Formats: sequence, structure tokens, C-alpha cells
Amino acid sequence: MTPGQRGDVRMADPLLAALPPARACAADTAYDADRLRTFLIARGTIPVIPNNPTRKRIHPFDRAAYRRRNLVERMFCRLKDWRRIATRYDKLARNFIAAVELAATIIWWA
Repeated sequence: MTPGQRGDVRMADPLLAALPPARACAADTAYDADRLRTFLIARGTIPVIPNNPTRKRIHPFDRAAYRRRNLVERMFCRLKDWRRIATRYDKLARNFIAAVELAATIIWWA
């Protein structure tokens, strides 16, 4: 977890490094960074990240694969229906993660 004013792209490398390489990694425009793209390609992962509108050097990406990313987005939207999770009321990361786990369990159960 990072403070709210920091972009999440800074934590993408360490987070993904702990996971086994995947065939592709879909992310939104906020993750359009050369460092992240280089990291993914070095692992053998195809970055499925649309280009930031201000980018000068355009990278190709698979639009069909990017559209399937909405399944994950819908899951996050369901989690954000829980006000405590959407607004990050908890000061401690362990309490926030516990709330996410509880909400995910209830969503799965329902």
C-alpha cells in the first residue's frame, strides 16, 4: 500500500516480481511507464497497456485483450461498494487488508 497521493505504478515492479511471470499483463493508462514495460518484457510478459495521450513514442497493444480486463475492474467496483474499503478508513495496512478479505469472502459467498 502506498499513500493516497502517490501513484501505484511505483509499486508495480516489486509487486509483480513476487509473482510468477504471466503471458500478458493488462493495466490501465496510469501504468504506462517505460520502466514497467521493460520489466514485463524482460520477464517474457506482454504488456497490454494503452498509451498515455501525452506519450510521444507509441507502443502497440492488443485492444481485444485490454477489453477483457473489465472482469477485474468489475471485481474492484464490487469491493468499493463497501464504504470502508473505498475510502481507506483504516490507518493500519493490516486492518485494511483484513477488511478487503472479509468483503471478498462475503461477495464470493453471496
